[in-house]
Amino acid sequence: MSWGTELWDQFDNLEKHTQWGIDILEKYIKFVKERTEIELSYAKQLRNLSKKYQPKKNSKEEEEYKYTSCKAFLSTLNEMNDYAGQHEVIAENMTSQITVELARYVQELKQERKSHFHDGRKAQQHIETCWKQLESSKRRFERDCKEADRAQQYFEKMDADINVTKADVEKARQQAQIRHQMAEDSKADYSSVLQKFNHEQHEYYHTHIPNIFQKIQEMEERRIVRIGESMKTYAASDRQVIPIIGKCLDGIVKAAESIDQKNDSQLVIEAYKSGFEPPGDIEFEDYTQPMKRTVSETSLSNSRGEGKPELKFGGKSKGKLWPFIKKNKLMSLLTSPHQPPPPPPASASPSAVPNGPQSPKQQKEPLSHRFNEFMTSKPKIHCFRSLKRGLSLKLGATPEDFSNLPPEQRRKKLQQKVDELNKEIQKEMDQRDAITKMKDVYLKNPQMGDPASLDHKLTEVGQNIEKLRLEAQKFEAWLAEVEGRLPVRSEQARRQSGMYDAQNPPSVNNCAQDRESPDGSYTEDQSQESEVKVLATDFDDEFDDEEPLPAIGTCKALYTFEGQNEGTISVVEGETLYVIEEDKGDGWTRIRRNEDEEGYVPTSYVEVYLDKNAKGAKTYI
Repeated sequence: MSWGTELWDQFDNLEKHTQWGIDILEKYIKFVKERTEIELSYAKQLRNLSKKYQPKKNSKEEEEYKYTSCKAFLSTLNEMNDYAGQHEVIAENMTSQITVELARYVQELKQERKSHFHDGRKAQQHIETCWKQLESSKRRFERDCKEADRAQQYFEKMDADINVTKADVEKARQQAQIRHQMAEDSKADYSSVLQKFNHEQHEYYHTHIPNIFQKIQEMEERRIVRIGESMKTYAASDRQVIPIIGKCLDGIVKAAESIDQKNDSQLVIEAYKSGFEPPGDIEFEDYTQPMKRTVSETSLSNSRGEGKPELKFGGKSKGKLWPFIKKNKLMSLLTSPHQPPPPPPASASPSAVPNGPQSPKQQKEPLSHRFNEFMTSKPKIHCFRSLKRGLSLKLGATPEDFSNLPPEQRRKKLQQKVDELNKEIQKEMDQRDAITKMKDVYLKNPQMGDPASLDHKLTEVGQNIEKLRLEAQKFEAWLAEVEGRLPVRSEQARRQSGMYDAQNPPSVNNCAQDRESPDGSYTEDQSQESEVKVLATDFDDEFDDEEPLPAIGTCKALYTFEGQNEGTISVVEGETLYVIEEDKGDGWTRIRRNEDEEGYVPTSYVEVYLDKNAKGAKTYI
């Protein structure tokens, strides 16, 4: 099966077919090129997607990746980044092994095809030239034969005519002989040209054209083989990255299998554990005995250790409720309603006794007088400053010792701060060692530098180390206090508080409430009177710490009150709440429902039960 023998007369069709084959090859090259562009675009989109969901440096989101599920997600993002890299490898291999190689091959194929068809056209032109020579020789032989025939007829005519001279007859005879000789020469030439043409034609159709067409056939078959090999390379480019893609997918599966829900749950505990004990059981309060409705000495618990059923807000139970107590704010102190309280409803319950023994009766005085007294009393100025500091904490300021945080969170923050300071100290010590070594080199080789020029730097580094060590010791002390290695409050603080209470017992009731410890116990120690020499600045710092107002008793709502004014709180009849500030004579009592809800209600709307052991509470008989 050869094109040269089977398609000897299909030169033009072969030319069109081979051009179509080159067009198919170029189309395939374009297809592969567009595939590589898709792979590169896909890889870029995958990388951008992975980068988009990567945690930002030094952000809260980065802290969340300590959980195993988040770590698995991060591993998935990294694996997808590698996955995108494999698509880039596919594009690179297809470009180098298919697109570039086939483009070079197409150029070579075009040149080869051009050469073969040029040889074919040249052979066609040669055979056409031979054919033209044959036709010319044939026409000349035909013409000479006709001329010789006419000359012979003319001679015979002249020879038969008796009127023609002998010389004319001889001339006609010679002319006829010449024409016959020319005809013979033309015949011989025609025969020679015909033999030559037949030879050339045989060579053309049996040698030249078959050879040329055979080369074209081989060229076309190589093209077909080459495009098949390119398709195999196309598939191999995908197949060779499949193992790596499989490893990427295996990495994702491994990351998913590494998720440990128990570990994540433990991390949540470590992240949010406050360290407080949950609130204890609320003891039953017996309202059946009328004597317990009064605020006399006999109606209240005499001491914390007598085991009375009433709730002790200054004892352990109060300590358990401490995490839920709202921080003290200056505005809540000054938002007592400025208008007089409304009278109780006409349909009062039989047990309601407005302003009875439960509501302590004091001499009425304007709120402005109380505020002026609050501002002019020096001990209360300390409280006012404490309240302002509490307000600033609410507005975003964080105390240095992280005292605004629960114990466990405070311990973590302090430990983190200690670790950071230790790293800074180590860095400064390394720098000091380096400077010391450099100074030794300068001492041994003065030409390299002046040793005295490093003294200032050494002194500066030493001062930095000392400052960092003092700072670290301060935070370590706070950390030790939180971890229980030190008492909750130092003995010096106890003496300061005791001295202040001894000097100003009537005027610091509200301030004493601010100094309640998280465990619910008070830290004033009146027995330490021998050591009362303290600095005023230490005293001020002692009262600058932010503490919530403790409850000094409970109250029961006698009527429903809709707190619509600023500073008031709504209550429902029969509801039991905590009293955090008693009636100061303006007809309002400050109460708390939970850590987020507190405000004033009319004193005549509630029945108050004060705890005489609570700091700041007054007992009325």
